[in-house]
Amino acid sequence: MTVFTREIIVYLPKMATFIPTKELLSLYGAGWFPMACEDGELRLFSPDPRGVLPLEGFRIPHGAKGDLEKAGWEIRCDTAFREVLAACADRKETWIDERIVSSYVALHEAGQAHSVEVWKDGHLAGGLYGVRLGAAFFGESMFHRVSGASKVALTVLVNILKAGGFQLLDIQWVTPHLRLFGATEISKTEYLGQLRQAIKKQAHWTNPPGKMG
Repeated sequence: MTVFTREIIVYLPKMATFIPTKELLSLYGAGWFPMACEDGELRLFSPDPRGVLPLEGFRIPHGAKGDLEKAGWEIRCDTAFREVLAACADRKETWIDERIVSSYVALHEAGQAHSVEVWKDGHLAGGLYGVRLGAAFFGESMFHRVSGASKVALTVLVNILKAGGFQLLDIQWVTPHLRLFGATEISKTEYLGQLRQAIKKQAHWTNPPGKMG
């Protein structure tokens, strides 16, 4: 697993199969998120600085505009949540194990987690998933099987969040790829302030039109 710096790590209590939904939402509301580590432990992370993608500062890089304009993208939400998790986990180094999957599937069934799916020719081409709490959305992971599909998913997500009145898009850590879209780092203190405000607000999730391009 990639080693991240400047973060606070605590251990989760031993749990047999999953993190209960109420406890998981409480963790997010306090600025924490879980990851499964190589040693088999589930750990909580609260990075400092924290990665966010300001919704009003979102931009589409020049190189991604062609991907968005390609014909044949079909957009769906929440029709293949477990498949999206499995695809995000299908990589050499992953923090998504069966405990994480079962925990987030339970969140999804409770209406607190969503997937944005990009389909092409009837196949799942890419997507992402995350958690919602009040007017905050916590992006967890994304993937692509067809070039450009994850960029489409991210753009669709931002449009959904803007339309629904969301205030905070948490991305945990900033990568060079996400920085191209406007992602930035803020201090943990500033993040927690934004988080407290966002989770007090109400937002709604509206499914986007089915076709792009």
